Amino acid sequence: MNTQQGSGLFSAIVRAPFGAIGIRTEQERVRELVYLSLDYQEKAPQDALAERAAQQVARYFDDPDFRFDLPLVDAGTPFQRRVWGSINAIPRGGVRTYGQIAKLLESAPRAVGQACGANWYPLVIPCHRVTASGGLGGFASSDDENGFQLGVKRWLLRHEGALALEMPWQQQSIFP
Repeated sequence: MNTQQGSGLFSAIVRAPFGAIGIRTEQERVRELVYLSLDYQEKAPQDALAERAAQQVARYFDDPDFRFDLPLVDAGTPFQRRVWGSINAIPRGGVRTYGQIAKLLESAPRAVGQACGANWYPLVIPCHRVTASGGLGGFASSDDENGFQLGVKRWLLRHEGALALEMPWQQQSIFP
């Protein structure tokens, strides 16, 4: 997808330290946030809600303790929403494993991972705080260790102060 075609999908595109964030709004609610590569150019907000979302994304990049307050389109299955609620309870700088969340919800780690991959609102619902028991795990439905998505996950964890010593596997650094 080239930049011109892709940018039309978004109500705003905000620069990010790792690329950009695409913001889609729909009927006075945020429909989706999408991690985008450096190929995407900034796009001025097309409506008041996109402006508000863009400002909040920028504030998060300045302050990892910033709390989002955006109206979101209801998305996900009941199970996905339970997983996302558990993820929202993970404090900034902390991580949990897919297995820990699965145990809490009486489910399976793979189902938790699939719910993370189905998250329409990354940053707002911080799925980057969920890792595998023996390493970084996947992110945004990708597990390419050197790929863009896991690079975003690494950046977000660093930004929030999640250090290798705080990781569940203790001895292995996730940061190359």
